[in-house]
Amino acid sequence: MRRLILFRHGKAEMAGVTGGDRERALAERGRADSARTARWLLACGFAPDLVLVSPALRTQATWDCVSACFPNAKVELRAPLYLAGTETILEVLEATPAAADTVMVVGHNPGLQELAVHLAETGSAPALQVHRIEDGLPTAAAAVFSMDDAEDATLEALYEPAREAGQPPRWSYARGAAGAKA
Repeated sequence: MRRLILFRHGKAEMAGVTGGDRERALAERGRADSARTARWLLACGFAPDLVLVSPALRTQATWDCVSACFPNAKVELRAPLYLAGTETILEVLEATPAAADTVMVVGHNPGLQELAVHLAETGSAPALQVHRIEDGLPTAAAAVFSMDDAEDATLEALYEPAREAGQPPRWSYARGAAGAKA
């Protein structure tokens, strides 16, 4: 794996149809925000070739909202990703075929946020970006890391969509990009 994209599911309804957490559907804002994030990732050149999705309804619906941006990606549901912690996410990634160049994980907090903080801190990300991730990885946010041969990570990008159409993103960072908040 050369690149890892951590993509938190979009904003979900408060309760599932059956009352269960796994069945919580995406709210309209979740669908719109997820699509905005996908368009930003695509515009920056970050396209997954393998997408690992938690089996929760909200993560699957998030992928449905963004899949048009990444039509060539192979998608796999991975049961252990449901509400997974950092160690479980890393175990799932370690079991991923080496042929996958860019892997996207569509999952949940707190696991995604904790993993993003860990990778950002150990990869010497700019302090402002580490603090931003520590402050929260909101729904439909994405963090992108490049991975070297030793599996050391470098934060490449961080994005949180605007909450209303036509507004600028709430947070946008792309390493080395002009105007990036460093």
